[in-house]
Amino acid sequence: MENILELKDIVKIYGNGIVANKNISFQLRKGEIHGIVGENGAGKSTLMKILFGMEQPTSGEIFLNGQSMKIESSSQAIDKGIGMVHQHFMLVPSFTVAQNMILGMEPHKGLRIDYDKARQMIKALAEKYNFQLDVDAKVENLSVGIRQKVEILKALLRGAKILILDEPTAVLTPQETEELFVQLDKLRQSGHTIIFISHKLKEVKSICDRVTVIKKGQTQGTYDTDQISESELSGLMVGKNLELNYQRQELPQGEAVLRVEKLEYRQKNKEILKNISFTVKKGRILGVAGVEGNGQKELIELLTAAKKHYGGSILMKGKEVGTCDIAMLRQMGMSYIPEDRMLQGVAAEASIQDNLIANRYTQKIYQQGLFLRNKVFADLAKELVGSYDVVCRDKNQRMDNLSGGNIQKVVVARECSVKPELLIAEQPTRGVDVGAAYFIHQEMLKLRDQNSAILLISADLNEVMQLSDSLIVLFNGEIVAYFEQADAVSEKELGLYMLGLKRQTEAEIVEAV
Repeated sequence: MENILELKDIVKIYGNGIVANKNISFQLRKGEIHGIVGENGAGKSTLMKILFGMEQPTSGEIFLNGQSMKIESSSQAIDKGIGMVHQHFMLVPSFTVAQNMILGMEPHKGLRIDYDKARQMIKALAEKYNFQLDVDAKVENLSVGIRQKVEILKALLRGAKILILDEPTAVLTPQETEELFVQLDKLRQSGHTIIFISHKLKEVKSICDRVTVIKKGQTQGTYDTDQISESELSGLMVGKNLELNYQRQELPQGEAVLRVEKLEYRQKNKEILKNISFTVKKGRILGVAGVEGNGQKELIELLTAAKKHYGGSILMKGKEVGTCDIAMLRQMGMSYIPEDRMLQGVAAEASIQDNLIANRYTQKIYQQGLFLRNKVFADLAKELVGSYDVVCRDKNQRMDNLSGGNIQKVVVARECSVKPELLIAEQPTRGVDVGAAYFIHQEMLKLRDQNSAILLISADLNEVMQLSDSLIVLFNGEIVAYFEQADAVSEKELGLYMLGLKRQTEAEIVEAV
């Protein structure tokens, strides 16, 4: 099979001296799906930005169909037949599907945009690749899976023959993932070439023909996916083999730490949460599964005092917390790992040490009269950096100079090291590599074994099912299923509940309390 693209000895050194790519080389065959895997900070994103014209290499060459070329902008990449679907979609929510897809390349009839022609073009393309779309629907009303289809078709409409997909299944249900893989296979059969960037090694092996492993800015090798195991891939990525299927220790149920009763929440006259009731007990992890946008965000904001004015009750250790702020909740024993680590989890321009001790300033052990005991803080930060395996120059390094996985480890270290009575973990391993995810999972299981109560909210079904003792499923702001034992349901069946295609009886759901 001929090579459609070759990257040869790509080097990228930033102005601050950081080397992101060191002589990276790999070949892309025409009509293949090629996986790219590696830890956070390994250089995958930089390499894809170079290929899509968002960054320029310090040295090295790119060959397209055997011809050396420079890609100096994203528009130039698109002109050369390279498209990219980013992990965070680049769509205008208030526009329709058709308006988004033709943005910047609108067909005209006289001085007006010819929307009839645009619709015909899009419908023909969608039918060709078996994508079901309502071209007149507003993007803000579409599911994540449908939005992704819009992004893929948008790239194809612009003539993409090479398609870069960045974490394409991160927020999809098993059913949506299966459907995506069918469509990717159809694209492969039609001669398109796909670069599939993912942390989900099982999916890489399932859909990709070959996979390239990147570690510390260098290629470790390219392998046929049917000739290498998940364990071997993870070993190449992180330098050691990880046991990816770990067991939870069985513990007796403890008393309730968090109890939510008949929680209702409205926003702009729209009912967001309806009759939500559940209990999180000591020594247990309660998982919350659901497609994003079904009330999870609002639920967390209510539990962490970011939102008020709700109906029903939120009780922590038997006390109604409706009038509490987050500082009071922390004093009661709550810790919180937020979804957006950069926006909510850390002070990006502050040091690692300052971020690690941010939840301890008010504790008397760290105070000496009117002053803080800086030596104690410094020793604590040094200890946490070591015990939580934060890869950094030293504890005084700025947060925004760390990789995503190491930033998340700082957040986890701060929130878990205080041994909270209740941990609320929202998408705790989103966007982190298999090594960092494994480490974070182990820390959460340690907390559980030390009798902490944990509420886990995640769009990653594998994560929810691996860690949770019990499970609830949210759909359209309601609990549609409860499983006392998380292993009593398969991922596929769980996906049906998440999509609203299945629902338990009220008697089964009420057991969550």
